[in-house]
Amino acid sequence: MKVPSDAMIPIADARRMVWSTCERLNTIALDHAQAVGRVLARDVVAAENVPPFDNSAVDGYGVRAADVSAAPVDLAVIDTVAAGAASSRTLQAGEAIRIMTGAPIPGGVDAVVMVEDSERLENNRVRLSKVAEVGAAIRHAGSDVRAGEVVFRAGTVLNAAAIGVLASINARTVEVFARARVALLSTGDELVIDGSPLGPGQIRESNLTMLDELIRHTGCELINLGVVRDDEAELERVLRDVSTRCDAIVTSGGVSMGDFDVVKAVLSRIAEMQWMQLAIKPAKPFAFGQLRAADGRTVPIFGLPGNPVSSMISYELMARPALKAMMGHERTERTRIAAVAAAPLRRKRDGKVHYMRVFAEFGEDGRLQVRESGPQGSHQLAATAMANGIAVVPDGDGVPEGGAVEVFLLD
Repeated sequence: MKVPSDAMIPIADARRMVWSTCERLNTIALDHAQAVGRVLARDVVAAENVPPFDNSAVDGYGVRAADVSAAPVDLAVIDTVAAGAASSRTLQAGEAIRIMTGAPIPGGVDAVVMVEDSERLENNRVRLSKVAEVGAAIRHAGSDVRAGEVVFRAGTVLNAAAIGVLASINARTVEVFARARVALLSTGDELVIDGSPLGPGQIRESNLTMLDELIRHTGCELINLGVVRDDEAELERVLRDVSTRCDAIVTSGGVSMGDFDVVKAVLSRIAEMQWMQLAIKPAKPFAFGQLRAADGRTVPIFGLPGNPVSSMISYELMARPALKAMMGHERTERTRIAAVAAAPLRRKRDGKVHYMRVFAEFGEDGRLQVRESGPQGSHQLAATAMANGIAVVPDGDGVPEGGAVEVFLLD
């Protein structure tokens, strides 16, 4: 879809165009211990029961439920069984077996009484003060996972608990989507990155530092190329070289209307680019395209604006969801919640959706309440640093105090 560079594009249309172009990455077989945060590409089927045998859920005494139906009752202790061991004894009427949490249930035992409800007596006897029904405090084989059961479906994002489950069923290797390798760069002779004193017209680099963390937090592998000099030949060489080593490229700056910038000049020449004006504030300018790498692959390029807040918002709305989708995620956007404006969120009518940086917290009534985190200028990153959410404010006069507003939460 070709879009006139001076036309304002609704954010939903731009997203569909960008996301439909970014293809999912290949899948790889990975050791389960290294798969946290990855997306499963294939169902995981349990080959074993969890737990593999009936075992005690508590420290206590294995009994026959009929023997403690009239508790308190005194029973003879005939054996002790710890986790990792087993008893060769079979329980008879009037007997009990001391058992520890996780130990296999001995033959004849159909209930366990907690040790807190016992009193050890002389001559290997115990007094049990609580009634226990059949099955009490016994974890049966397969009660968590049964062999042959689909434990995780393709598309599941593996968290720490899921990795534990994989270990418990001996799923040593899983098939997951690869991480996106993302090359990050900016251009500008005015950018100072080494902490030296600023010269006339110079500013300190901040976008790459911020985007570095955002890209890593997305779950990508980062190739940070730093700041490239304002030299077209050098920038073209860098882009062509890195395109053979990455799955996507993110640039910062040089995408505004009328900019005479090496990024626009080079990308317009070597890639299929669309230079867009999104109907949003901040982050109106945005560029997207595809670069044909020397190895034949097509590498998507996300051109973010240079103003720091615009760069962050543009990444959140356009690049982050696309990168997530490339890595197999089905849920690509941040969580959105209905909130209430604790103070007015004022804006002017301009035909754009405003993404306002806010501080969000739950009020005593249980509703999420938001207020501006500070000045909303596209260059004012310090105020954005105090925000933990972005309020989506449609075109109009804003949201009055107490009004409803949609918010997506930042980590």
